[in-house]
Amino acid sequence: RPSLFSKGYQMKKLNKPADPRVCSVGRSMEILGDRWIIFIIREAFFGVTYYDVFLSNLGIATNVLTDRLKWLVENDIFETQKDEKEARRKKYLLTEKGRDLLPVILAFIKWGDRWLTDESGPPLILTHTPCGHTLTPVMCCEHCRETVELIDVTAEEVWRKNQT
Repeated sequence: RPSLFSKGYQMKKLNKPADPRVCSVGRSMEILGDRWIIFIIREAFFGVTYYDVFLSNLGIATNVLTDRLKWLVENDIFETQKDEKEARRKKYLLTEKGRDLLPVILAFIKWGDRWLTDESGPPLILTHTPCGHTLTPVMCCEHCRETVELIDVTAEEVWRKNQT
């Protein structure tokens, strides 16, 4: 699988720390570690599917958008589909892998609303459609449904065990 930073992509290489840790955060950042990638995914969650709409909404350079969309398709975050009405147009649709990023985008929104909102309040209000209430995303345990707090989480470094 090509790297985001391999030849042909006009993306700035991130400074990688000298950390030998095998980590899902690091692996995820290899694919998602560019701000334009996150903005494109956010727009897709807002219903954007066409190149020209991504371009207009984001104010991004065409070469950058083309590279990022290609990258997202190659990494199975998006898939392309021909437009039924206009065969020359392509739709960029989130795959299952891409849709699984919803909690990541919601976490960014929640964090930004808490720590970066000015006196006018959050720029976006989310509604949980089934119940009609304002949505405040929370992380909870899949098994007991309790809210997850830092003090309640421990980690086992399985990758180190597998090295011995």
